[in-house]
Amino acid sequence: MPAAMAADGLPVEPQSLKKLSLKSLKRSLDLFAPAQSLLFAPDAESKRIRTGCKVRAEYGAVKDPPAEQGRGQGKGTSAPSTALALPGTQDTKDAHREGTSNAIVPAPLMLPKAPESTIPGKNTTLSIPGSSDRFSTSALMERIPSRWPRPVWHAPWKNYRVISGHLGWVRSIAFDPGNEWFCTGSADRTIKIWDLASGTLKLTLTGHIEQVRGLAVSQRHTYLFSAGDDKQVKCWDLEQNKVIRSYHGHLSGVYCLALHPTIDILLTGGRDSVCRVWDIRTKAHVSALTGHDNTVCSVFARPTDPQVVTGSHDTTIKLWDLVAGRTMCTLTHHKKSVRAMALHPKEKSFASASADNIKKFSLPKGEFLHNMLSQQKTIINSMAVNEDGVMATGGMHCKIWCILLI
Repeated sequence: MPAAMAADGLPVEPQSLKKLSLKSLKRSLDLFAPAQSLLFAPDAESKRIRTGCKVRAEYGAVKDPPAEQGRGQGKGTSAPSTALALPGTQDTKDAHREGTSNAIVPAPLMLPKAPESTIPGKNTTLSIPGSSDRFSTSALMERIPSRWPRPVWHAPWKNYRVISGHLGWVRSIAFDPGNEWFCTGSADRTIKIWDLASGTLKLTLTGHIEQVRGLAVSQRHTYLFSAGDDKQVKCWDLEQNKVIRSYHGHLSGVYCLALHPTIDILLTGGRDSVCRVWDIRTKAHVSALTGHDNTVCSVFARPTDPQVVTGSHDTTIKLWDLVAGRTMCTLTHHKKSVRAMALHPKEKSFASASADNIKKFSLPKGEFLHNMLSQQKTIINSMAVNEDGVMATGGMHCKIWCILLI
């Protein structure tokens, strides 16, 4: 049969039925299991009523003896009872409630014998009237809530202000550590600094000859670092509002950059598939972290090992030993390009975004924790996490999604 065709004439990739079923099952469990568990409060009275109903539905035919058998027994003799003795049933509670010494204790389970088969050579099976295949002993088990925590309710986010001024796409953004201003880099080759409280333009920096793809503000110096498609990495002195250093060495466009939190080094990654380490003060090229097979488009740094983590278009994430200059671990969980990563400000974990999913990993060993199950089925180019564990992602379909990073 010919393959299915999309509206634009391109063939549609068939979806795996097993994959879609597992994804739907997991989403249903995460959405409805916590809510359903609230309907069954684990108190003793509701547990007794629920267990009693299920016992009557399952063993109603054999729980009480027939009337003829009860009349045939003498008053002074007690024949073994054929009732099912289960803790929590009404009969057992009535016997304990009376508190008499001559109370009859129910005997263990004694099911009636099945009639002899009239067909020779055939095995007989036990058939209990009133029972049904849809009931099972698993119904007596406690309903365990889903391990996925329920998110804390946050007020809906609203559009606070729209700031315009760039003549091209805004490709990067960075905030002042003092939370007084922020800067944006654009495809119009300029860097603009905005006042955070009023949203007014404070300064425009020009110097790149291609679009500005990465920005970083130093927490210990009055420096702003920028990188772009023109293969240049620049250091701006915000007291003089001019470029004071340039870092040359990349063979193609620079897509991302990050500052080390405790050491005066700068990390940059680009289309030459290399993450380069620079000394901020001397402009020296310290080392080149090679190993990726495609563009390095995301990077962040930590004060302890692994001090550098990079994501690439080759679908891998690498954790680096900065001193030795080699790879500590390579994560291959993604199936498509890893375009964005975000380090959790409090936990020892980070999240990575790709067109297939958003995944969470632990540090320092990089163990896979779980998928974020985002409904944002598009290419994610940027993401950030705040101290409350709320992650914001921006994709190609012009929407921002907020996810609880648990």
